Amino acid sequence: MDNRPIGVFDSGIGGLTVVNALVKTLPQEAVVYVGDTARVPYGNKSTERIQQYSEEITKWLIKQGCKMIVVACNTASSQALDGLKSKFDIPIIGVIEPGIEAAIHATQNHRIGVLGTYGTIRSDAYGKALRKLNGNISVISQACPLFVPLAEEGWVSGDVPETIAKTYLENIITSDVDTLILGCTHYPLLKTTINKVMGGKVNLVDSGETTAAVVRSVLNKLELYPENGKSGKIFCRVTDSVELFESLAGRFLDAPISNASHIDIF
Repeated sequence: MDNRPIGVFDSGIGGLTVVNALVKTLPQEAVVYVGDTARVPYGNKSTERIQQYSEEITKWLIKQGCKMIVVACNTASSQALDGLKSKFDIPIIGVIEPGIEAAIHATQNHRIGVLGTYGTIRSDAYGKALRKLNGNISVISQACPLFVPLAEEGWVSGDVPETIAKTYLENIITSDVDTLILGCTHYPLLKTTINKVMGGKVNLVDSGETTAAVVRSVLNKLELYPENGKSGKIFCRVTDSVELFESLAGRFLDAPISNASHIDIF
C-alpha cells in the first residue's frame, strides 16, 4: 500500500480536467496539483525554457513525496517528458501517448484529427507519434486558440462557441476523419459543442480520461495503491494568484479542492 499523493502539473488551470478524470477513476488517490500560472502559457516558450520549468516543478512535487508525476500539459508532454523520465527515478506520464493509443484503437478509416494550441500543433507531436505507431494513419491538425479563453470564461455552449468551432473545424469536417483528439486540457469543456459541430459522427478522444486509465494501470502494476477505503484529497498549488485560480477551478473540476495556496518554485 502507498498513501503518497499523485503529482500533477500544467502551465495553468487546464490540467484540472486531467485531475477531474483522475479523481473519477481513482477516487481514493490524493492529488497535488501545480498550476504554473505565473509563467503560462508554455506554448510560446522555447523548448529549453519549457524543459527548465517542467524540471523545476517535477523536483518540487517529488520533494512533496509524490509517488508518480502526471504531466497534464500537452506542450510539456511533447517537449520535456523524455528528459524528465531520464532524470527522475519515478513513474512519469504525459497526456499525449495515452490519447494517441486510444485514437488508434478507435479509428476505423485511419483518418485522425488533432485539435490543439498553436504550440502543440506547430510541434506536430501528435502527428509524429501517430504516424510512428501506424504509417497508414492520415493526420489532420487544427489549432483552436480561442477554445482556451472560451473554456475559462465558461462559454462552452451556445451560438458564440458553436460559430467559432464551425470556423475552426471546417477542414476537419471535410477531411472525413472518424476520430478526433482533444489535444489541449481545456478542450474537454467544449466536448458537447465540438461533438455537435462534428455532427456526432466522430470518436472524441479526451486525453484526461485516457491518461487516467494509464495511471490506474501503472499504479496496479507497481502496487502503489493506497489503503482500502481511503478517500483522496486535492491540494492545489499555483505560482500566481490563488484567488483567480479558485474562481476558475470549478469550471474544470467537479470535486472539491481541499486546499489551494501560492508557492514559489523559481
